[in-house]
Amino acid sequence: MNTSIFLAQLWGWMMLIMGLLFLVRGKALYRDMFRLSDDKNFVFTTGYLALILGLVTVLLHNVWELSWQGLVTLFGWISLIKGVSRIGWPESTAKLLASLEANQSLIMSLLVALVVVSGWLVWTTLPT
Repeated sequence: MNTSIFLAQLWGWMMLIMGLLFLVRGKALYRDMFRLSDDKNFVFTTGYLALILGLVTVLLHNVWELSWQGLVTLFGWISLIKGVSRIGWPESTAKLLASLEANQSLIMSLLVALVVVSGWLVWTTLPT
């Protein structure tokens, strides 16, 4: 299996599982997520995880195409930027989540889009 397919399946399965979990168990998970956003240790830890995942993806797969490969690169860069912002400006994470907390319909729309895109990514890279 080459690196591109591995990263596409990693990102696809990870986001598909998380998206479905949040759609199924939404209210309980939202409550915990919003509560944890006030804990700087949690924000830093998730920032480092996002930084590592994004950096590995960008270093191993920096392919800008209008295909699933470009989508993998985009996810890597988003994760890298998210990690840097969580580590450098942890208070902005709490502010962003506080503004999202009031807009449940936006969260649901983003989750449905995440499940569709990640499902497509998994389906596209399945072995034939």
